[in-house]
Amino acid sequence: MDLTLIRTFMEVAQTGSFLAAADRLFVTQSAVSLRVQRLEQQIGKQLFERSKAGATLTPAGAQFEPYALSIMRTWNDARQQVAIPEGFTDSFAIGAQASLWPRLGYRWLDALRAKMPELSLRAELGMPDRLMRALNDGLLQAILTYEPTMRPGFVMEPLLEDELVLVAPWDFPTMDSLDGRYAYVDWGECFMRFHQDEMGHVVSNGMTFAIGVLVSGYLIRRGLAGYLPGRFAARYIKEGRLNLVADAPHFTYPVWVVWREDIDPHLLNIAKAALLATAEIVSEEIADITDSI
Repeated sequence: MDLTLIRTFMEVAQTGSFLAAADRLFVTQSAVSLRVQRLEQQIGKQLFERSKAGATLTPAGAQFEPYALSIMRTWNDARQQVAIPEGFTDSFAIGAQASLWPRLGYRWLDALRAKMPELSLRAELGMPDRLMRALNDGLLQAILTYEPTMRPGFVMEPLLEDELVLVAPWDFPTMDSLDGRYAYVDWGECFMRFHQDEMGHVVSNGMTFAIGVLVSGYLIRRGLAGYLPGRFAARYIKEGRLNLVADAPHFTYPVWVVWREDIDPHLLNIAKAALLATAEIVSEEIADITDSI
């Protein structure tokens, strides 16, 4: 059976929409419809009731759903086990947004390696949507993200609170000096609402960046101000390459960990303990950094 058809079925079942499933799979709505039709032909039953409101599972679709989930899990387990390098007994794949690898993600890897030397580790970088898809497909077992999306088969837990601060590459920056020299760094919907309330009066330079901390070098070279995580910006501030806009509001940005429910319980307990210990250290550092800047 074509796994693409199974994956498409699961996306439609989870979203309740052919259009939403198409967005998640980066294909057209007609491609999703064709895949579902092919799967229905192979099974010999209609799996969804289509309507203007969306798509709901038929009795046959509801009966098939746990089998589809089992097929995907079996495939992902087999792929991971075969890919384990010689000399290692198990594997664990972690994904995180760019700004969460320094200080948090890398330290988590070190803690896991110290606790389980026989564990093969894989690390991936991505934006929230890509990470969630990889988690859903079983390519990752856990992700660190600012913008989690709850889905069946996932466990979502708050981990720590980051702090976004407004920085600029010129001396003694103030809110009054920002007009035309401010770039909007997109940190998600919650930040957007904060920004509308607190920064709506600031005239931007017409540029928006949805690339996280990768924008830092551009801001410095182009003489622009923008919001960055305080723990990330601290190094640049100490080097004198960035300066804190002292009268600007800060934004508290929660960091989440999302786990797959089917992780081996023994591995999950060790991974959680290592992550929580790491997060406690990072939380203390964030407090020190935001107090100092």
